[in-house]
Amino acid sequence: MDIVFNCPNCEQELAVDQSGAGSQIDCPACSESITIPAGNKVTTGPLPPVTPPAPVTASSITSSAAAKVERHLKVPVRDKPGEVLIDKPKPPLEIVQKGAGKRLRIHTIRRAQCVESGHDHFDERVTEFLNQVTETNLIGIHTINYEQFDVGTQKIMTDYGVLIVFRG
Repeated sequence: MDIVFNCPNCEQELAVDQSGAGSQIDCPACSESITIPAGNKVTTGPLPPVTPPAPVTASSITSSAAAKVERHLKVPVRDKPGEVLIDKPKPPLEIVQKGAGKRLRIHTIRRAQCVESGHDHFDERVTEFLNQVTETNLIGIHTINYEQFDVGTQKIMTDYGVLIVFRG
């Protein structure tokens, strides 16, 4: 039969064989030296009536041994953005001016994607994108011709577009 008791220092629930009653051990949770209390007295005679276990409630869960492990965690609350913990080294000004620190990118604009309600907006879309990229980041503009299958007419249609290479 085991003796079940709580550590007087950290309230950790422990179970020890009855033969260890009165001896000193180190608590496995807090490493403090504790004395094992005397076990429950064994009585002879008729056993007390068996009562059904109590239903599990929130209060019974909080009093269990698993719930006694306390964690002191805090979530930081800030009014402004948090600080940057690792800063990247900033490139020298010469590299920034030349744009060498930016990766090369490619953007394709097809004329068929710019047709809305029978109106061709290809020129406006190309102009809008080129204004976003700016002339200093522009590397090249290349025309493309491509073929696509038009589901409505069941024919292969030839169309055109532009391929824009830029730093960004």
